Amino acid sequence: IIIKIHYCEPALKFKMSTWKKAHKSIQNLHKERHQPEARQHLGLLEKKKDYKRRATAANTNRNILSKLKRRALNKNPDEFYYHMINSKTEDGVHHEKPVENVRTPDQIKLIHTKDLKYLNMRKKMEDRKIDKLKGNLHLLEAVGKPSNSHVYFVDSKKEVENFDLANHLQTHPALISRQYNRPRLEDLEKMNLPEDNTIVEKTSKNYLQGYTELARRLERRNKIRVTERKLEIRKLLADKKQSKPKKVKTEKRDRAPVYVWQYERKR
Repeated sequence: IIIKIHYCEPALKFKMSTWKKAHKSIQNLHKERHQPEARQHLGLLEKKKDYKRRATAANTNRNILSKLKRRALNKNPDEFYYHMINSKTEDGVHHEKPVENVRTPDQIKLIHTKDLKYLNMRKKMEDRKIDKLKGNLHLLEAVGKPSNSHVYFVDSKKEVENFDLANHLQTHPALISRQYNRPRLEDLEKMNLPEDNTIVEKTSKNYLQGYTELARRLERRNKIRVTERKLEIRKLLADKKQSKPKKVKTEKRDRAPVYVWQYERKR
């Protein structure tokens, strides 16, 4: 008897996870029953997820209460902390004791006075630096500069029509708008003007930096003025001898509050 055995490879190889996914497509859908009609007045029927949420919350609360009870039993009645000096317990709730003001009204006034003196000193320093910058820059492009006028008198109307201001001032037409350092043509011929544009660009850059610094210092002086005014108002409000003022405008970042005091006749 001759027996022949042949090996045949499987056509497809499936993994176990593939069969599990395929099995899910044919399994029955699990449905939870709803509340019977006779018990509709009791509301919706509690599902398993609702029970799990309620059970988890109950177990968490039970564990917290057991820890607190254990901590209360293990507590030493003679236990002391330095924080107990500045706190007290009312109806089982901890409260901080109010801290007394360690500064007297006279000391507060003195502190405000020193702050005002310092701000006044800083404002004067900024004013001096601003005046120095204005003198160096001449504020050529300043907004709101005064419109100066100069009147020239001639003998006839014909001269008015043919009047040439650059020829009259003996200067270049591009320099007419300058109010300072307006050289004449003969002076321009004697000058050694820079032919390199780098020198002109460097000068323009220096002027731009000067105007930027001037704008920054003007803004800083304005902030110092607002802070000084706020301190003055606070100092006046701290004075208990005066009557209570009426608030007209609220305090803002760029403005101090406005109060109106009742007029009192001086004896």
